[in-house]
Amino acid sequence: MLMLEIKNLHVEVDGTEILKGVSLTFETGKVQALMGPNGSGKSTLAHALVGHPKYKITQGQILLDGREITHLRPDERARAGLFLSFQYPPSVSGITISKFLRTAVNAQRTACGEKNFSVVEFHTILKEAIAKLGLNPDFIRRYLNDGFSGGERKKMEILQMILLRPRYVLLDETDSGLDVDAIKIVADGITKARLDTTMSIVVITHYNKFLEFLSPDMVTVLYNGAIVASGGYELAKRIEKEGFGGITHGHA
Repeated sequence: MLMLEIKNLHVEVDGTEILKGVSLTFETGKVQALMGPNGSGKSTLAHALVGHPKYKITQGQILLDGREITHLRPDERARAGLFLSFQYPPSVSGITISKFLRTAVNAQRTACGEKNFSVVEFHTILKEAIAKLGLNPDFIRRYLNDGFSGGERKKMEILQMILLRPRYVLLDETDSGLDVDAIKIVADGITKARLDTTMSIVVITHYNKFLEFLSPDMVTVLYNGAIVASGGYELAKRIEKEGFGGITHGHA
C-alpha cells in the first residue's frame, strides 16, 4: 500500500520528550493538515520524519510505502520521496536558483540511475515550471533566497516541488508571515504542483486561512506531543471559530 505511516512515534530533543506516541497515516494523493498551538510538537514531527539529527526517535517506526525508513539518513529519505519545506529556508549567496535546482534534480536522477539533464535541457524544463507558477523569468537568475521576501522564499520551495516531484511533501508553517494574497498564490502553486501526480501534501499550520485554499481531506490536531482530535475540514473551521481551547481542554 502506498502511504507514509507513523507508528507510536516518540521523539526527544536535548533529552526532553516532545512527541509521546504519535500514530498517523498519510495517503498518497491526499491533502492532510496537522494543526495545533505553538509548542505542540508539529515541527518536531516534520523534522523527525526527514531525519534531522537533533530530533532523536526513541521509540516507534516510520514506514514509507511499506519500507521502514526510521533510521535512514536524511538524503536517503529524500531520495525515497520525502520533501520538507522549511519554515525559515536559508539563503545562499553566490548560487543561482537555476544552478541549485539543476544540481538537485540531477542528483535525484543519478540516484535513480537516469541520465542527467544538460544545461540546455534543464533550462527548457525550468522555463515551463516558472510559467506554470506565473513567475518572472528573471527569478531563476537570482541567488538562492538571497534578499527574498517571505512570499518569494515560499514560491522557491513550490518551484522545487514541481521539479523534484516528491511523493510526500511536508509543508512546515508555509503560511507563516504571509499576507492573504501571498497565501493564495502559494496555495495555487501547491495545487498546480499536484497536477498529474499522486503527491501527498501534509500542511503543518495553526491557521485556517491557508487551508481554505487547499481544502484538506483530513485534519489532525496535535497538543502536548499527542494527537487529541482528527476529522475532516470541518474540524479546521471549528478551530477557526473556537480556537484550540475547546479541542485541547482536558488533555494534559
